[in-house]
Amino acid sequence: MVKTGRPKEQVAIDAINYAMKALKKRHLLEEGAHAPAFLALSRPIVSQGFEWKEKAENLEVELQQCYKAQSRLSEQLVVEVAESRVSKASLQEKENVISDMQKELTELRDECSQLKTDLEQKINEVELVISENSELKAQLEQMTTKANEAEAENKMLIDRLMLEKMKDAERLNEANALYEDMVQRLRASGLEQLAREQVDGIVRRSEEGAEFFSESNIPSNCKYRLNAHEGGCASLLFEYNSSRLITGGQDRSVKVWDTNTGSLSSSLTGCLGSVLDLTITNDNRSVIAASSSNNLYVWDLSSGRVRHTLTGHTDKVCAVDVSKVSSRLVVSAAYDRTIKVWDLMKGYCTNTIMFPSNCNALCFSTDGQTIFSGHVDGNLRLWDIQSGRLLSEVAAHSHAVTSISLSRNGNIALTSGRDNLHNLFDVRSLEVCGTLRATVNRVASNWSRSCISPDNNHVAAGSADGSVHIWSISKGEIISTLKEHTSSVLCCSWSGMGKPLASADRNGIVSIWS
Repeated sequence: MVKTGRPKEQVAIDAINYAMKALKKRHLLEEGAHAPAFLALSRPIVSQGFEWKEKAENLEVELQQCYKAQSRLSEQLVVEVAESRVSKASLQEKENVISDMQKELTELRDECSQLKTDLEQKINEVELVISENSELKAQLEQMTTKANEAEAENKMLIDRLMLEKMKDAERLNEANALYEDMVQRLRASGLEQLAREQVDGIVRRSEEGAEFFSESNIPSNCKYRLNAHEGGCASLLFEYNSSRLITGGQDRSVKVWDTNTGSLSSSLTGCLGSVLDLTITNDNRSVIAASSSNNLYVWDLSSGRVRHTLTGHTDKVCAVDVSKVSSRLVVSAAYDRTIKVWDLMKGYCTNTIMFPSNCNALCFSTDGQTIFSGHVDGNLRLWDIQSGRLLSEVAAHSHAVTSISLSRNGNIALTSGRDNLHNLFDVRSLEVCGTLRATVNRVASNWSRSCISPDNNHVAAGSADGSVHIWSISKGEIISTLKEHTSSVLCCSWSGMGKPLASADRNGIVSIWS
């Protein structure tokens, strides 16, 4: 028997060797068995020759059959050996596959273990985040509670502040009533003195320097040429009964100049846009600027600090004026098609007037009850300051109105327009009492400002060619042309003392004329 556990190929080889040995042994046995026959055949026996011959043939046939059987067994053995080799190769391949799968399984187990570790870490992080979120929610609730408490406290403080302001307003009203009573008593006891201090129908008792007022000087020479602002100067004015000049420009600054020396006295900063117009309270304490930043800025002139920032307009503010009667009332016009009335004591808007055409210029009447406004549609409109009602409207120019200024006695209103005309209106009838024009005078912009001399005899207006023209109101013609600017003149202002005259151009140059 073949022992188990040996390879199939070795078993097959042993089987072949065993078969070959068996065949050889059988062949030897057959040869030994047939040897007597061959010996007998070799004998010369005639009678048995045919029988032995037949046996020899049969044995030969049988030997051939044995050879054939041996050949078949050899072929079968070769096939089995080949099949054994194929099976061995297949077995080796499967063993390799099993080894690869075992390696892959090991890697997958390691990866699974790593993923499990990562999952545990992520779970811990999520739990930490949830814990932090809970703490943040608790803090948010505490902060919300504090914010609600602060809001309630703030509301209470606002109520207390408003109550205090109301009390202050009542005390101020009482003080104003006492002041008015004192003024009435002084007026009753000093009518003769008041009559001596009256100038052109307006009482100047409280204005320093009123006694020095004289006829306006016709300027001819440029006394000072000031590099006032970068990018252009759109507005300038003099302090009441003073030679100090205030200018505002596109560099977002307002500057105060001493026209006697041509030196800069102070600069007012804090404006966030180009200064398009300026005005000053009649006590010379506060300067108000209209700005392209949609706001108005109020400075204390002595300290140079911003007192108020008046917000409420939704487009650039292009005109501003303060009441001649009360320094607390201010009006402004913007390109949001509104005029707003402001209370400087309270710092907020008290009335809003709306209209269909943008306003370029405005001013108060001398009694402080009426607002004059000039519009892009060329119309001059009058408004009641208390009710905001339109009192009157007149077609002043064929193009946009650029400037409005009142005479010192308040009876004449000067308007300038993009039609290059300067019209004088009788305030009482709103009829044109004079028109000043010249082919050489061309209005430079929608905010070109002209002015009337303090003695109401002359008008000064800048031109796009850099000239400043001075008209005689009585003659209706130009009596002087001042040439110093190299760019369009945007605004002119005459000192209330009669001299000097100031003008500013698009390059930011300010000329002081004497």
